[in-house]
Amino acid sequence: MPGNVTVVDHPLIQHKLTLMRRKETASADFRRLLREIAGLMTYEATRDLPVETEAIQTPIGPMDAPVIEGKKLVAISILRAGNGLLDGILDLVPSARVGHIGLYRDPDTLEAVEYYFKVPVDMEDRDVLVVDPMLATGHSAAAALERIKALHPRNVRLMCLLAAPEGIAYLAQHHPDVHVLTAAIDSHLNDHGYIVPGLGDAGDRLYGTK
Repeated sequence: MPGNVTVVDHPLIQHKLTLMRRKETASADFRRLLREIAGLMTYEATRDLPVETEAIQTPIGPMDAPVIEGKKLVAISILRAGNGLLDGILDLVPSARVGHIGLYRDPDTLEAVEYYFKVPVDMEDRDVLVVDPMLATGHSAAAALERIKALHPRNVRLMCLLAAPEGIAYLAQHHPDVHVLTAAIDSHLNDHGYIVPGLGDAGDRLYGTK
């Protein structure tokens, strides 16, 4: 496994992921579980954010207390399924800025095609967490990262629920500087570009569209 990948294998995450994989799990439960896992993974994704101290007054006395250094975190969702992870992030980091990038996968070439891009105006020197539940071929994630890195953030990470070895290899080739956090690495991609065993189409399962 490349050194830029972390599998967040906490037992709570793995248990909730199993519930999500079950084909009989309803959309409402799927959404709730994804939000819960996103919150747990955000704890790991933000573990090494730089901090500084500021002078505060507690009810007992003064102290120099740690606060996150620099500009506010930006969470960027790769539409549409990435939105299922956003609430879990915002539960822990409510002051984070939010961006969206719309990409769809061409069914013939499996290449990413962009149709929407809206992120905070001032991206320079911010820490960015890009979210998409599934890292399959890696083409959509790579295209999103290319656009985001052009805005000169301080740091960019990708957080996903499931990853395929093919997607990990593709990102390692095109964005070796981007750290990937995932709850699991599955076996492979099938002929349609779906992760196996996976959990199906995350967007359809989130929103009940299939």
